[in-house]
Amino acid sequence: MEERSLGKQVRDLQIVNDYQPFKKDVQLRLMLYGPAGAGKSSFINSVDSVLRGKITHRAAADSLFRGSFTTKYREYKIQKVPGTHYPFVFNDIMGLERDAGKGVCVEDVKLAMKGHVKNGYQFNPISPISVDDQHYNRDPSLNDRVHVLVCVIPGNIAGLQNDDNPSQLLTEDFEKQLREVRLATSDMGIPEFAILTRIDETCPEVNKDIRNVYKSKYLKKKIEEVSGRMGFPQNCIFPVKNYHSEINIHDDTDTLILSALTGMIESGEDFVNDL
Repeated sequence: MEERSLGKQVRDLQIVNDYQPFKKDVQLRLMLYGPAGAGKSSFINSVDSVLRGKITHRAAADSLFRGSFTTKYREYKIQKVPGTHYPFVFNDIMGLERDAGKGVCVEDVKLAMKGHVKNGYQFNPISPISVDDQHYNRDPSLNDRVHVLVCVIPGNIAGLQNDDNPSQLLTEDFEKQLREVRLATSDMGIPEFAILTRIDETCPEVNKDIRNVYKSKYLKKKIEEVSGRMGFPQNCIFPVKNYHSEINIHDDTDTLILSALTGMIESGEDFVNDL
């Protein structure tokens, strides 16, 4: 893992603040998916906190991690200055779950990527959205489509099978769903990233000092495992600590979040311009 300095944090923040899409009628759409309770909503809150300079809680998150707390398709814009927003949006979806009949349907994820799902749609774990649903977009524009797909994986379930902690596994069914989404993403040419959350809970060294993220052999092995099992290139996997109990933001935490966000924006912009 390449070490990211405070100087890079400043540069990344400048990139985000200066970013303007080349295509003026398109706002970059970043969609988060992954296991229920992985920290998708918390990542949105963390980005919002970094860019606004204060801890925010706009996207509802659940600290109990019992199933997906997000049940609707939600769009989040981040305020830049009063009356204006950053030219990118986050879309949060219901989480994937191990058990059939729970969690988001993979078909809904695919339809959302194509721009067919409108903001506010209530996910049905049993069946995907119908073309007759009021939240179905029959004729999506480029602005409606997803331009970057981000898989959020909590570090404490990213490891290999552990019989002592069966609730923390990425099961075969889980991985099959994630793989199906990745294949659809590849067919559409959408750039992908993975975010490894809860790195402080995963590694004692990082819990002691978040700057140890670049020195931790344990965390490096975790990233290698995610890459090997799910197929993400290691340089597309970003370790991140979300804000969840803090009262104020911190430079070292911001650095990781901004590094991930900058990578998404730059790849998403390239994707949109290549269409």
